[in-house]
Amino acid sequence: MGKRLKNIGLISLGMVAGIAASMQFSAMAQKSASAPLPVEELRQLADVFGLIKSDYVEPVEDNKLLTEAISGMVASLDPHSAYLDKKSFKELREGTQGKFVGLGIEVGMEDGYVKIISPIEDSPAYRANLKPGDLITRLDSTPVKGLSLDEAVKKMRGEPNTKITLTIARKNEDKPIVVTIVRETIKVQSVKAKIVEPGYAWLRISQFQEPTVEDMAKKIQGLYAQDPNIKGLVLDLRNDPGGVLPGAIGVSAAFLPKDVPVVSTNGQLPDSKAIFYAKREFYAARAVGDPLAKLPEAVKNVPMVVLVNTGSASASEIVAGALQDYKRATIIGTQSFGKGSVQTIRQISADTAVKLTTARYYTPNGRSIQAKGIVPDLNVEETADGDGYNVLRTRESDLQKHLINDKDKEAEQGKGKVVDELEEEQRLVALAKKAKPLEYGSKDDYQLAQALNHLKGLPVKTTVAKVEDKDDGKESKSDSKSDSKAEPKPEAKPETKKK
Repeated sequence: MGKRLKNIGLISLGMVAGIAASMQFSAMAQKSASAPLPVEELRQLADVFGLIKSDYVEPVEDNKLLTEAISGMVASLDPHSAYLDKKSFKELREGTQGKFVGLGIEVGMEDGYVKIISPIEDSPAYRANLKPGDLITRLDSTPVKGLSLDEAVKKMRGEPNTKITLTIARKNEDKPIVVTIVRETIKVQSVKAKIVEPGYAWLRISQFQEPTVEDMAKKIQGLYAQDPNIKGLVLDLRNDPGGVLPGAIGVSAAFLPKDVPVVSTNGQLPDSKAIFYAKREFYAARAVGDPLAKLPEAVKNVPMVVLVNTGSASASEIVAGALQDYKRATIIGTQSFGKGSVQTIRQISADTAVKLTTARYYTPNGRSIQAKGIVPDLNVEETADGDGYNVLRTRESDLQKHLINDKDKEAEQGKGKVVDELEEEQRLVALAKKAKPLEYGSKDDYQLAQALNHLKGLPVKTTVAKVEDKDDGKESKSDSKSDSKAEPKPEAKPETKKK
């Protein structure tokens, strides 16, 4: 945040969800062009192709040139559109099923180095104590400087049980850290739950996968079997990077009234203009029966808090936005990532596809999530004296070529915030130095403690924070104060007609 972040493309090693993915899958439809093809520009493309073939210093395969041309064309659109070659497409499909081969880190690019955004819980990277903000400078004996993010990621991927040595530069460490990690086939347990104290339950979703709704239902049933008199529930979506849309709809439907709108989308194509409801066909179309049918009736009315932070993106923002609009839960934490766009997977061959941004997401009240995110009802930072690593993270609005928030007339496409104040940078470095890796749901979880205070009617220690105003996108400050309840809001009237 004290330096410009360059060429940031948040992805996960072998993982579909990453920080960017709320996805819908679709077969490639053969559509007639709405306008004639630009013949002159296509001729120039063919001329350049021929020129490279005839004049380049050494022969280049046709497949390489065409694949790179497609990849560059799609990647130029926004940070989340991408061409998926055979390997990437296979990994994406595996990721939605909750498994992948890799190290288990979300990464970006900063100043030519791979920057660790977050290690994935229970992964090899997590166990190796890699931390947010670490810079990877070498992969085995290969310097990272000069590699593209995609090239670096490919080197970190590999077969299960193979080793890779990472050289790490960490702030406030004088010497490089060298760590050897064994790649694994990781099955991500996306749902965790426990009774944190008598009468109060904690339910964590780390990412949204195909099994998430069914897994969540089983966890909730287990909670009520353990304690039938639950007085408050904390739904923890911190550092949840998103995932598949039906998972977000199903999680929302578990707590909302039957059949209400959960999220809507709007894009160029007719089928991108849609409303998704809290109905079985929207979250469990492929399942036998309704995974939510056996949930205890009490779950519809139990007092709730939803925890979010800067790492909460996409599908997790859909859930938080819906529960906030219906006043079903109080949102506590810090402003979310702001990834409110739909990526549709268009298969173009048996083994390849294009991940294309096709629409924006809107909450039931018609708020656009894109480049703004969800603003908590009560702003509570990660620790009592600061936000730890969370403040060092990038948000959607920082990414080059990000889509604008179409509800914000003053927004400029592709421009990100740049904070250059020396004082701010020194503050963030000091916070990072003090911050320790946090185990969510533990006795040291400060935000969880504040969430429990709110559910009990006790004071909540809120914090001063700059946030983007929900209505006009401008920054505003929230005052530091103790408050046990969110400010009263006008009656919510979720929009139900198609846009």
